[in-house]
Amino acid sequence: MGEQERVIEFRIDRHSGVSTYLQIVHQTEQALRLGMLEPGDKLPTAREVVEATAINPNTVLKAYRELERSGLVEARRGLGTFVRRSLGSAPADSPLKAELDDWARRAREAGLDRGDVAALFGNALEEHFGTTGTSGTASGTTTRKTTSTTKGNA
Repeated sequence: MGEQERVIEFRIDRHSGVSTYLQIVHQTEQALRLGMLEPGDKLPTAREVVEATAINPNTVLKAYRELERSGLVEARRGLGTFVRRSLGSAPADSPLKAELDDWARRAREAGLDRGDVAALFGNALEEHFGTTGTSGTASGTTTRKTTSTTKGNA
């Protein structure tokens, strides 16, 4: 009963230009890369996502189908959708994350807006990693740890 369960909360940006279902996919992928979701973790039900974000249930189901097609999650009839595998190796508590947080804070204090920071970071990614063929970002994801006995938190 004292077991910890990770829960993802999706944040939908209706002005981002990225389709809603892709925002869910990208945010899930980001949580997997950062170790915020791990194999065996359960994703929120479509109903829970709809209640938290006011989006169409079919949009959530489309995102979950996309994640399932890519082999990241699996739907278990009557039980929910569960993480099958993780991505990447950049844990959320990495020292690099702390350095990046500090850099982002300093950029904001210097008067840069989100677009400026995204352009700088995108340029640095391109310079050091080249074109990877992926598009969009996974920004907006938050996760929290709750006990498995806690209900109603989505």
